[in-house]
Amino acid sequence: MDPRIAVVPGSFDPPTLGHLDVIRRAAGLFDQLHVLVVHNPGKEAMLPLAERQRLLEQSISEAGVEGDVIIAAWSMGLLVDYATDVGAKVLVKGIRSQVDVAYETPMAIVNRDLAHVETVFLLPDPSHALVSSSLVRQVAGLGGDVSPYVPPAVARYLDTGARGI
Repeated sequence: MDPRIAVVPGSFDPPTLGHLDVIRRAAGLFDQLHVLVVHNPGKEAMLPLAERQRLLEQSISEAGVEGDVIIAAWSMGLLVDYATDVGAKVLVKGIRSQVDVAYETPMAIVNRDLAHVETVFLLPDPSHALVSSSLVRQVAGLGGDVSPYVPPAVARYLDTGARGI
């Protein structure tokens, strides 16, 4: 039997507790999970791609997420190209609201048409349902405390002033 491999893509700019919740639950559903930090050309990033990847690695390790979890970055080409390259047949997306469903559904259909890769939507833990990376960036940029919304590794990083925002 082939291993069940999935990809959780996102900009993770910065990683939030909602991201970590989706990653933890997805890791329990698949034999191998690729957490893929992607470059979104439509957004100006607060953190460099490599820093987001490092913060995810540290956050996942500190949270004790179990399973075969691989953290990688992808900045060129289609997401489904990465999925196909690693043998993934599923993309996992966390959705917080109807707005996310409306945004993600057309992409899910195109990804299925392009590469026969299905998309699974995971609902967030209610305590994380209203938190987004953009909200965290805004609060952090104005000097607010983001520790209730991000993993400890991210909070430490942002507290050091290394954020450059």
